[in-house]
Amino acid sequence: MDYENGSAVTEFILVGFSGGWQLQTVFFVTFSLIYFATVVGNILIIVTVTANATLHSPMYFLLGNLSFLDMCIATVTTPKMIRDLLAEHKSISVWGCMAQMFFMHFFGGAEMTLLIVMAFDRYVAICKPLHYRIIMSQRLLNTFVILSWTIGFIHTMSQMVLTVNLPFCGHNIVNNIFCDLPLVIKLACIETNTLELFVIADSGLLSFICFILLLVSYTVILVTVRHKSPGRLSKALSTLSAHIIVVTLFFGPCIFIYAWPFGSFASSKVFGVFYTVITPLLNPLIYTLRNQEMKKAMRKLWIQQVSFE
Repeated sequence: MDYENGSAVTEFILVGFSGGWQLQTVFFVTFSLIYFATVVGNILIIVTVTANATLHSPMYFLLGNLSFLDMCIATVTTPKMIRDLLAEHKSISVWGCMAQMFFMHFFGGAEMTLLIVMAFDRYVAICKPLHYRIIMSQRLLNTFVILSWTIGFIHTMSQMVLTVNLPFCGHNIVNNIFCDLPLVIKLACIETNTLELFVIADSGLLSFICFILLLVSYTVILVTVRHKSPGRLSKALSTLSAHIIVVTLFFGPCIFIYAWPFGSFASSKVFGVFYTVITPLLNPLIYTLRNQEMKKAMRKLWIQQVSFE
């Protein structure tokens, strides 16, 4: 099918990191190690939470689900990016590109919702400790997890149904290491201002609002603890600091990529790499290094595995 600007595009060319083969090899080794550590680290958290009875609590149940989503987000783009680092022709089919965008926003929307659920969990645990187990029942937790996946699906479908049928012709160069909505939409042969504004509202504004609401909720928790039990403020701050760091690492790149007008930050590879490669690795590190109970459970699991062998 031909369009005014040329033949229909069947694949997109991805513009990776600039530099010679030596630098590309360095990137290849670095990102391979990071991806390996991400998968192993998140699997270790999931196995530890599942296998250790002392971690069968709402907080660790949600942490296990967060680790699974982090692993999924990294897997959507990182293996292809690593392979392309040593490839002379860096390309992806149109439908492969659509699949990348679909799953990125699917898992991203689910994780965004899960982080809000985790903030609610910390509010109940800190502000209503006597009713914590009653409120955060397994039934409610399962409902929250299903809700997060449902919202993720609705979030990605609301954008992909408008993107998948766009005509692409002529220009097919995506100035990034993977496909993402802002850059791909700009390549369409038709006027896309309305769709661009919708993506900014759906992904960017939503990310910004959720980020502000989460920060406000953490502030409310700390203020409540300070008034009711000043002695517990330091403990509450220590507990919440890991959540605040994770929330900032997740929503920061999302806001810069999607909330600003197209073309300003949309072409930044740094934010893309941070969101899809670095953050999924940092989450398990933050939660394990700052959590004595998790580290103790991991050591116990390691000792049991060595003894079994």
